[in-house]
Amino acid sequence: MNASGVGGPGGPLGDDFESNCPEETESGVPLPPWEAAAASVTLGFLVLATVLGNALVILSVFTYRPLRIVQNFFIVSLAVADLAVALLVMPFNVAYLLLGKWVFGIHLCKLWLTCDVLCCTASILNLCAIALDRYWAITDPINYAQKRTLKRVLATIAFVWIFSGAISSPPLAGWNDWPEELEPGTPCQLTRRQGYVIYSSLGSFFLPLLLMSLVYLEIFLATRKRLRERARQSRLGAVASTRHRCTDDDPEESVSSETNHNERSTPRSQAKPSLIEDGPTTMTVTLGGATSTTTAIAPSTTVYQFIEERQRISLSKERRAARTLGVIMGVFVVCWLPFFLMYVIVPFCSSCCPTERMVYFITWLGYVNSALNPLIYTIFNLDYRRAFRRLLHIR
Repeated sequence: MNASGVGGPGGPLGDDFESNCPEETESGVPLPPWEAAAASVTLGFLVLATVLGNALVILSVFTYRPLRIVQNFFIVSLAVADLAVALLVMPFNVAYLLLGKWVFGIHLCKLWLTCDVLCCTASILNLCAIALDRYWAITDPINYAQKRTLKRVLATIAFVWIFSGAISSPPLAGWNDWPEELEPGTPCQLTRRQGYVIYSSLGSFFLPLLLMSLVYLEIFLATRKRLRERARQSRLGAVASTRHRCTDDDPEESVSSETNHNERSTPRSQAKPSLIEDGPTTMTVTLGGATSTTTAIAPSTTVYQFIEERQRISLSKERRAARTLGVIMGVFVVCWLPFFLMYVIVPFCSSCCPTERMVYFITWLGYVNSALNPLIYTIFNLDYRRAFRRLLHIR
């Protein structure tokens, strides 16, 4: 979203607000040459990285078979929103920053601001959809696996974009303080109508932030509970493996069980464990040419080693998932909270006059989230890394 400019002719913050900001903060001036060069390189790289990262995500899902699963369409929708930010919003903001003024006219200004709100809101709401999808997949995996159909996923994505349109379109219908024409020095900025500011900030950020915080807290608690249960089971399994181990140390007794199904064998008896699996161990016993089968409730040492290894891998994955949740929320809050605080406070505070450099920095910090989303949601996934390498012809 764009909040460039803090003032302008004719009450730029609308009839609801009168700014006391000094005159010099009301219009931008071109950046000094060295700042313009640094900004061009930095922001140009950011735009390119955002386009490339999100385009790779979209192509990966549609060209790499292991990624063609319904839940990944949420990732595609997120990538489309972030790609739109990079193509439709960022380039105009770069020009606005370098030139120090808006030179594209009032109609393109309105369209740009509407696209800005639409795409950024859709990006944030897609993060909410992904959070809810993960929550239901973790807390109700069996039932949700049946409910997570392509039709339902596409309906959720459609709702995200329709709701984003409902947030971004009211200024076009008249809920704005935009002038009829942009005079020299008049900023192209989001409307400062206090009612719309409250409406859009709640729908675009604060309610999604609350929802994501609650959902990821529940996911974190559920994951921690599972980690503790698995750790407890692992400790119990280690104890059980020492107390209930099938032995053939005594040449006169090849199979021993903690149940009432003990069988004796001759010195020629042989005991072999079945295929290693999670469950009771089946033992084949040969008695003087005759073969019988006994199921031992206690698994062998090899079985327990296999089970413990699986539990160790599972615990490691769940710990990584919990850390990833922290990264997701941390990046989202760091990128967007400063902007929305400024967006909400300035229209209600006549003495709050952020400098243009601060406004641009906070605005671009929000855009950075669109560049980081492909990394956060895909770089930790082996299938995405393989798909990226294939698309980039990297071995």
